Formats: sequence, C-alpha cells, structure tokens
Amino acid sequence: MAILSKIRDRSWLLILIVGLALFAFVLDPSTLADFFNSSKVNQVGEVNGETISRQEFAEALDSYKAQVGSRVTEMQAAKTVWNNLVSQKIYKNQLAEAGITVGEADILNALYDTEFIKNDARFQTTDVFDKDKFKEFLATIKAENGEEWKGWRQYMASIKSNLQKTTYDNLIGAGLGASLEEGKVEYLNENTKINADLVYLAYTSVLDSTITVTKGEVANYIKAHANEFEVEASRDISYVKIDIKPTAADDLDAKNFAGALIKDGANGELGLANATDYITFLDETKSDTPLNENIQFKNQVAQVIADTLFTGSKGDVFGPYKDKGFYKISKITEVIQMPDSVQARHILIPFLGSNSATADTKETEDQAKVIADSLATVVKGNKSKFADLAKEFSQDKSNSEKGGELDWFAYNRMVPEFRDYAFNNKRGDVGVVKTAFGFHVIDIQDQKNFQKALKLATFSRLIEASQATENIVFQKAETFALDMSKGGKIEDLAKKEQLIVSPAVGMKALDETVPGLVKERNIISWAFGKDLKIGDFKRFDIEGGYVIATLTGKTEKGLMPVDKAISKVRPILLNEKKAEILKGKLTGATLEEIATNSKQTKRTVSDINLKSPTITGVGFEPKVVGAMLNAKENQVSEKIVGDRGVYVFNVTKKTKPVDLPNYDTYRKRIANQRKNQTFAMFEAVKKSSNIEDGLSSSYYGIGQ
Repeated sequence: MAILSKIRDRSWLLILIVGLALFAFVLDPSTLADFFNSSKVNQVGEVNGETISRQEFAEALDSYKAQVGSRVTEMQAAKTVWNNLVSQKIYKNQLAEAGITVGEADILNALYDTEFIKNDARFQTTDVFDKDKFKEFLATIKAENGEEWKGWRQYMASIKSNLQKTTYDNLIGAGLGASLEEGKVEYLNENTKINADLVYLAYTSVLDSTITVTKGEVANYIKAHANEFEVEASRDISYVKIDIKPTAADDLDAKNFAGALIKDGANGELGLANATDYITFLDETKSDTPLNENIQFKNQVAQVIADTLFTGSKGDVFGPYKDKGFYKISKITEVIQMPDSVQARHILIPFLGSNSATADTKETEDQAKVIADSLATVVKGNKSKFADLAKEFSQDKSNSEKGGELDWFAYNRMVPEFRDYAFNNKRGDVGVVKTAFGFHVIDIQDQKNFQKALKLATFSRLIEASQATENIVFQKAETFALDMSKGGKIEDLAKKEQLIVSPAVGMKALDETVPGLVKERNIISWAFGKDLKIGDFKRFDIEGGYVIATLTGKTEKGLMPVDKAISKVRPILLNEKKAEILKGKLTGATLEEIATNSKQTKRTVSDINLKSPTITGVGFEPKVVGAMLNAKENQVSEKIVGDRGVYVFNVTKKTKPVDLPNYDTYRKRIANQRKNQTFAMFEAVKKSSNIEDGLSSSYYGIGQ
C-alpha cells in the first residue's frame, strides 16, 4: 500500500514517464536523448559550425520543388537542396576569410539588371526603369510579409548564392593565369621528339601466383592513400522476389467472364451483341479499358484478331480473345471507307485563352470565330486567295509563309477535331473547326489510300491473380521467411523454391531505388537500421508480390573496408612487388649487359614525344616518356617503373621543335585549364570542411 500511495502522490511523474516512453516508441529509442537537445531537433546539419536548420532546409526544399515541379522525386530534390545549402555556406565562409561580402547592394544591382524586372511596367517611369519604384515595391511587400514577399525573398536568396559562387570563382580564377615562359615550356615538352634505346621487362613476365598480397598490406595501402578510399555509409543485401502472378485457373476465369457478356444475361441484362449504349454497357460491366471512339485501321486494332475483325460487318461480335494481358470481346459498331492520309492547308485564328494565344492576341472566342467564318467565306468564293490570307492572318508561323500548306498527315497526327474534319469530309471541302489552339480554316486538298476502317466497342477483362492465388503466394512468402528464421540460408531456400537471389550492393542512405526493384525505399530504410546485424532479414510487401531481404554487408562512413577494397588494391600491390623483382633482373653497366643479363632484346624507339607518349610494341607509358624527356643524352638511366613494366633506357637524341614567334596560344591553354579547375578546388575546400550531414538521420529518420 505504501508503494501505491507514493505512486498516487507522484502521478504526474508516472504520466510523464509513460508519455516519454510512448514518444520514444513512435520515434526511435535512440533519438530520445536528442529530443531534449533543441539544436539537434531543429537542425539538419552543420557546415564549419554553422547550422542548417530544419526551417531553412524546408523553405529551400519547397522553393526548389516549386521550380522543378514533378520532374524530380522528393529524395532527388532533398539531396540537391542539401548540396546547394552546403555550397552556399562554404562559399560564404571562403569569401568572408578573403574579406569579401556579398551584400544587399550587390543583390539589388543584380536585380536592376534582370530583364523581367526592368521591363515590368510597375517599376517604370515614362517607359524607363525606376530603381526607386522597385525598392518601394519591395519595401511594401516586405512590410506585408505575405506569400509574394516570401517568393521574392527566395529569389533574392538564389541571386545571392549565384553571386557568391561567381565571386569565388572569379577570385580563384584571377590567380590562375600563366606566363609566356610557361607556354613555351609546355610547347617544348609536348613537341620535343626523342630517340632512345631501352630494355623492358613486363609485369606479365612474373606470374601472379608467385606473389602473395596479405590483407594487412591492403589495409596499410588504404591508410596511406586515405583520400582515394573514403566512402559513404552503404549497405549490401540479398533478396528474393516472389511475384503474385495469375494462374491458369485465373486466366480461364477472365476468359469465361468476358465470354459470358456477349449474350444477354439470365436476368435480362443486355449483352454486348444487343447493347447500343456502349459507354453505359462498359461502365456497368466494369470493363478494365474505356470505350475507344476513334476510327481504327487494320494496323491499329489488336493484331491477334485483326484479320478476323476486318472480314466482319456492322453488329458482329468477336471473342473472347487474349490481347496484352486482357481477355476482350469486340463488336463492330461502324464500317467506314476512308483515306489513310490527307493533305490540307489551314489558317489558325487564336483567341484569348487558347493554346496558340500570344501577348498580341486581343480577340475573344466569339470575335475569333467571326474572323475565321469570314475568311472561310472568302476562300470558298476564291481559293486562290488562301495563301495570301494565311500569310496575313494565320498564327501558325511554321507554315503560314508556305500559304498554310501542311504535309501529308496520317489519321492520328492531328488533334481530334482537326483530324475528324479532314478525314470525314471530301477533297475540296472548306470549313471552320475549333480546337484548343483556336479556330482553323481548313481546306482539304487531297486524300489517298481509301480503305476499310472500323469503329469498335470493346470490353476488356484484366487477367489478374485471384484472392485464392494471392493467399497461396502470401503463404509461400511467409513460409520462406519462417524457414530463414530457423537458420535457413537464402541461397539454399531460393534454390529449393526455384527462386532467384538478387544482390543489391553499395546502397546509400538516401538512395531511392533497390537495384532490380521499382523503388522500395522502405527496404533501404530498413537496411540502415541502427541495430540491424549481418544476417538479419525481413519480409516486405511490394506492388505485385513480396520481397524477403537479408543484410549481407555494412560499410560505415570512412575508409573502405579491406574486403571491398582488395579487388582494387591487389593489382597495384602485385605490380609493386613485381617491380622489385624485375628491378633485380635489370643488372649491368650498359644497356647491352642489362639486355644480356635479363635475357631481353634491346629495343629502339624513334620520334616519340610527351604529346603522344606511346612506346611501340609496349603501349601508353607517359611516366617513362616523361623520364626520357628529362634525362641526359647518352647516359644509362635509373630503373623506371612504368604502367606496364620496368624500364632502363639510354636517350640517343632529342630534337626540339621549331621556335614559335610567340607562345600565347599555349599560355592561354594553360590558363584556361587552370581556371577550369575552380570546381575541383572548391571540392577540395569542401572535402576539408567540417560537414555534419544529418540529412538521412534527422530529416528522413534513417539510423546510421
């Protein structure tokens, strides 16, 4: 009783504990500590100690998505915005260290030079841009602090970001020039021709099997070349996909269902054979495709039934037949003889709100129709005037200069209203047709290849898995997962069930797609769970089936693990060890002695240069040719380790190129190459910056 009394006295504490426990459960137990740290809750990351807040990130994300619309996914937008914000912070910091600030005056000057602002009548006095009017406008909407100010504020932020980048690039570029002397050296280095004798031992002359490379040596190499092996956190999984597919019984059910709709039902329901209101019929029978009211040529109908359909007459019903995953029944509702292509010309008169309207369009819809009708009357009286009228009145500038002439076009090329007039009327007819683009005055000049065409009413039944089939597949997936929980290996179980095991290697925290699956980001989120261990597995429901995935590898942010780097590092270490062996074979005071002792033939190369550093019979060897360029003539070189083997050479002759009047071309090339490195320099600064990337963990809830 004493304990219960104490609990009652401290009921507020109990409520708090339970509440926190529930909150921790909803979020993630590991994030509970961060809940009380407002800086953690309210930030997405940091760049050199400067916070990127959730609000800043969210506003930038909303602005970016408004610009790009649906062209990118949510995750693509988030990654782009994160990278942009990181870059902005770095540019700002770098400029501050250089004593440069992009301020309000710089942003305003950039706005003053923006065309759409200069040409806005609101900011003009007697047709001249007025800076004071524009500043007054900004001050007014800023005071109101509404959506319009929010849009302008975001636009000015993007201008500031661009100015910072441009200023930084210009600042770096200003210090990356080149002298004429450097241009001369570049010219001489590239074009000096070299003749030399050499002895060469290839790496391939030492068998890989005779060399041992240990994991410890690989690890040491990775540490010594850390910049080349820094990696993001990633996960590897293996998975099987169990698809829900219709069975033979499901196929037969769909066929029978469609076939039963040809004739009238037992309760008086109209079948397709006697139906006349086809839209209602397809709606009441729940057809999986809508009514196609277009006229169709033989090459446009389902080819499995085309020959049979085109022997039929109006009212005939065909099917059920299988076409592209459906069982269908089709009724011929109309038989037509019509051309497969038409030649016509037109005059397009737009109206306010039509797709072809421009800033110069003044006519309402009624006014545009009056103009079109008047032009049609003139043309009907004298067709020779059509070309001149098209040049004067038509909005379709792509052909108005050709008198409104259109090339031959097929049935499906034009918008429906234009198409129907051109194909359903006769050669020589002139009429007015309204489309989304405006009013068209159409003159049908010619028609060809008249042939049979049909209108069809088609009911479709999708061939899909029944509930019974779905239950069987679900049980199969559950059993697979249960067998894994009992220690079964995914490869063994998949082989038993005749399933394919698919690997997904190197998935990043913010990836959206699992290789081999449509998207399934939830699988990636699971793979990055904080407490997930190698060998853990889970069953996932996906569109059209199930996936059972198991974690096979975890790579944390930092240096690449030895097991993953070994395929890249081992060949390097093999060649390094082979080089030491080959060096030991290249002994002697002269090339002749070295050739004899190493059992090689002395080679001679002529007219090679650094611009094209290829050694005949060996291959591309820039390091070796570079060494030749800097070597003294008629002197046996040191042992040079190249890309393909180890060399000793004797340069017999160097021929310098003809002097140029000046070397400005080469100077400019060097300068441009250096200026083009501003991005690489920025990336180096970025790499050395202290960036705390919390996008995946704090914004998308992925534990790492």
